[in-house]
Amino acid sequence: MVGAFAFASSNVIADPLNDVQQAGQQIQKAAVKSQTKIDNVYGQTQELIAEYRSIVDETELMKVYNDHVARLVDDQNASIESFDRQIATIDNTKQNVVPLMYRMIDTLEQFIKADVPFNLETRLGRVERLREIMSSSSVTTSEKFRQVLEAYTVETSYSSAVNASQGTLDVDGRSINVDIGRLGRITYVAQSFDLKHAWVWDNNTKQWKELGEEYLKSVKEVIRMARKQATLELVKLPIFGAE
Repeated sequence: MVGAFAFASSNVIADPLNDVQQAGQQIQKAAVKSQTKIDNVYGQTQELIAEYRSIVDETELMKVYNDHVARLVDDQNASIESFDRQIATIDNTKQNVVPLMYRMIDTLEQFIKADVPFNLETRLGRVERLREIMSSSSVTTSEKFRQVLEAYTVETSYSSAVNASQGTLDVDGRSINVDIGRLGRITYVAQSFDLKHAWVWDNNTKQWKELGEEYLKSVKEVIRMARKQATLELVKLPIFGAE
């Protein structure tokens, strides 16, 4: 009986110890799982914090960029409004410029006809081309105006040009071959090939006027200077005052 009691007592003691050990192991496992969960939650929290900070930084950058874009849009809107105002005045500008160009062409033609008659065919031909351009729908108004101004520039350049050419004069029913020299618009002279006769254009009478022998040498020098056969120098020639 004593032996049986002792065995039974040891079994009674062993069972609670096993339960305690098992409970401890379960608690330890639960603690490991809890720590693992905590570690996972902490890691996720850190990731969320980093993502939040990144979003905050990106939001600040976007705010700065949006402000920049807003200023650009405001500037573009101002430019658009300016363009709209300019476009609105284009029709009025054309209405004023087109009549001006016609008046400029008419004035240019009148000036050429009243001027010394050098290169007359070329100069009047230029005027006719301007009239043709004005009637062309394929040429813009700005290009028409540019060409009118260019024609005026060409006429202005004639005032400082020194030029020589050959032609014929009708004198007393005879056709005489001559050398022609021009110093700008100051003087327009001609001389026969035999150097025995010389003429000057009288723009008041619109006729060639024969010069005396005292001008033969000067006319010859003018023609030589125009051909770059002599250096430019003072010469004695009659000049008709402008009216």
